[in-house]
Amino acid sequence: MAAANTHYPWYKKEDTDAFFALFQNNIANFVIIAITMLGMGFPTSIVYGQVLPGAAVAVMVGNFYYAWSAARLARNENRSDVTALSYGISTPVMFVFLFGVLLPAKQLTGDAELAWKVAVAACFISGAIEAVISVIGRWVQYHLPRAAMLGAVAGVALTFIAGEMLFKTLEMPVIGLLILGIIIVGLVARVSMPFKLPTSLFAIVVGTAMAYLIGDAGSERFSDAFTHLGFYPLLPNLAWFEGLGLLFTGMLAVLTVVLPITLYNAIETMNNVEAMEATGDKYDVRECQAVDGVGTMIGALFGGVFPTTVYIATVGAKWMGAGRGYSLLNGAVYALATMFGLIAALAAIIPVSVVAPILVFVGMSMIATAFQANDTRYYPAIALAMLPYFANYVMTRFNRGAGEVVSDISSAIVVMGQGAMFMAIFLGAMTVSVIDHQFRRAAAFAVIAAGFSFVGLMHAPKLAFNAAPEFVMGYLAMALLFTYFSFQEAPHKR
Repeated sequence: MAAANTHYPWYKKEDTDAFFALFQNNIANFVIIAITMLGMGFPTSIVYGQVLPGAAVAVMVGNFYYAWSAARLARNENRSDVTALSYGISTPVMFVFLFGVLLPAKQLTGDAELAWKVAVAACFISGAIEAVISVIGRWVQYHLPRAAMLGAVAGVALTFIAGEMLFKTLEMPVIGLLILGIIIVGLVARVSMPFKLPTSLFAIVVGTAMAYLIGDAGSERFSDAFTHLGFYPLLPNLAWFEGLGLLFTGMLAVLTVVLPITLYNAIETMNNVEAMEATGDKYDVRECQAVDGVGTMIGALFGGVFPTTVYIATVGAKWMGAGRGYSLLNGAVYALATMFGLIAALAAIIPVSVVAPILVFVGMSMIATAFQANDTRYYPAIALAMLPYFANYVMTRFNRGAGEVVSDISSAIVVMGQGAMFMAIFLGAMTVSVIDHQFRRAAAFAVIAAGFSFVGLMHAPKLAFNAAPEFVMGYLAMALLFTYFSFQEAPHKR
């Protein structure tokens, strides 16, 4: 007789704890998105009416799919202890899109709506790229050094996130420094907060209360918050299509950020799915990367601008004994909270000075992760990969006048900032290869960097043939140097 199928419940009590753990992460991302974009000058009609609903659709679709995927795995293996994959907006990628796509697009166009459309198109392309990467993801992971990828992301974290947000923190020092102190105590030193509250929640509550008490935030914020309550329908639009035209006519430089950060996102999904396999739940990595890509594209169709990924938090949900219910609840809650303006209301109540110190920690943790996830011998590669984004930060802050403004410092700042993500990855990859005495691989990365410079993906304001000839020659010279040392080492390896 065939064994009876094991019942796999729609919801169980363990799903509640897993939901709240995931809820805290996602709600923080949604509120940060709203506050940051409003601070950049994007109108509420775009932030609350387009971006957040688009993000909610992506989160809902992905969570529902992964709940179904968990049920399929439970049925195939006749188990009741399968945990659905946690899914949402990738936090590191979110910040790269905020400060590496949205902000530059806003500064270059001078128009919030055009910048949003460019970002939507970039998000759509990112999703399409990740869906394609699902076929070659293993190859990319094997050949692209982790130190190079994480070092490049750490450069963004140091400049646009930790650095920029520290400036915001100190604009209101009484609140900012207090909240920063809470973050250091709770998240860095891991000291428990009063009433066992999560550190981020405690910091937001204390900081918001203090802002109103000392007058840095007025009571009008509460009345303004209620005006954001309402109905924001989840409707598709053609912003992604209009943005594609803008992207490919005058904003191609944005793609120099999109491609490498999408590679990072795909590898993040791969690592997190493999972490779940170690706990006993084996999902298909390629399918998950494709789902993340399609979810990102669907979000873009509804006005979203942020790629999605499988979270490492799934391992925590597994330890809690969660099933599929928490994933279903997460998708539904964010759709409803966005549709009825609850997230918009929260964003209106919480001052920027309260959120900024939390983002400083996010940047710190991204930098720390880059080093912690790699062997100590690769630290120089990580440090080198972080540097190009200093130039990109300076360049974008002065918009089109960067060349004139920083000319007394160095003429290389602008060309270094153009395609900074690619430059960071290639320099980091070359350094890792040299550290490992893999000189031929280092030479290959140098040749690829020369090719990227030749077509204008690096060190040039736009795509063109022979766009940066001096850099092409420079990288080819590096390739010859590495090739020479590869032949020097060859006799010793026999």
